[in-house]
Amino acid sequence: MSFQQTTHEQTDFLQSLRSGQRRGFFHETNAIAALAFRDLLKFLRDPVRMISTFVFPLIFIGVLGGSFEASLGDVVGYSFLTFTFTGVLAQTLFQSSAMGLISLIEDRENDFSQEIFVSPISRYSIIFGKVLGESLVSMAQGLGIVAFAAIIGIDISLRQILMLGPALLIVCLFGGAFGVIIMSLLNSQRAANQVFPFVMLPQFFLAGVFTPITQLPWFLDLLSRLSPMRYAVDLTRAVFYQDRPDASEVVLAGAGLNLAIIAGLFALFLVAGTYLFVRKEQNR
Repeated sequence: MSFQQTTHEQTDFLQSLRSGQRRGFFHETNAIAALAFRDLLKFLRDPVRMISTFVFPLIFIGVLGGSFEASLGDVVGYSFLTFTFTGVLAQTLFQSSAMGLISLIEDRENDFSQEIFVSPISRYSIIFGKVLGESLVSMAQGLGIVAFAAIIGIDISLRQILMLGPALLIVCLFGGAFGVIIMSLLNSQRAANQVFPFVMLPQFFLAGVFTPITQLPWFLDLLSRLSPMRYAVDLTRAVFYQDRPDASEVVLAGAGLNLAIIAGLFALFLVAGTYLFVRKEQNR
C-alpha cells in the first residue's frame, strides 16, 4: 500500500469520526467499531504479518508439546500436548493483543493519534476501539490454532470450541488492556520492541504456558500470581477442561475466580493506561 493511499484513507477515516457532534451511545459505538475495523483491515492487508503470527504458535505446539508428550506424558498422567495447546493458545492471543497496541505509538509518531483525540469521541472509546481491533486480529489467529490442534489429533469437540469462544475474546481484551498500560509508559516503537520481550518472556514460564506451575518455590509462586498472563492461561484451561477427569491436575482455579481477577485488572489497566497515554499526548 502506498504512502499516499494510506494518507488518503486516514484523512477519510478522520473525517468520518469528526462528522457531527457527540450523539451519545450510538455515536461512541460507531466510533469504536470504526477504529476496530481499521486495525483488522490493516492486519488483513499484511500477508507477512498474517503468516508470521500463525507460524510461531504452531511450532510451539507441535515441537514443544510433542516432545514433552513423548518424554513426560506417561509420568504426569495427562496429555502434555493438550496442556501445551491450551497454554500456547491463551498466551498467543494475550501477547498478540498486547503487542498490537504498539500501533498506538505508531499513530503517535505519525501524529495520527493527536488527530483522533481532537475528534468528538470519548478518550476511553478511542482506546477501547484500538483494544477491540487488536482483539479481533488475535481471534483470527486463535481460529487457526484451533484448526491446527484438530489436525494433529488433539481431542477437542465442537462444544469445547463454542465454549472457548467467549473465554478467548476475554483473554484478547485483557491482553489489549495490558498492552495499553505498557504503551502508556513508552515513547517510541523502538523502545516498545525492546521492552516487550522482557515483559512477556518471563510470563511464559510464570503463567504455566509450557510446564505446570503447581509446585513453584514461594518467590516464583508470588511472581506467578503477579503475572497477568497466568489468569488468561488458567481461564482458558478452566473452560477447556471443564467436566474432564484431569481438570484438577491442570487447572489452578475455577473460571469464576479467574474472570473476577481479569475483570478487575482489565478495568485498572484500561483506565490507568488511557489516562497516562492521553496525558502524554497533551504534554507533547
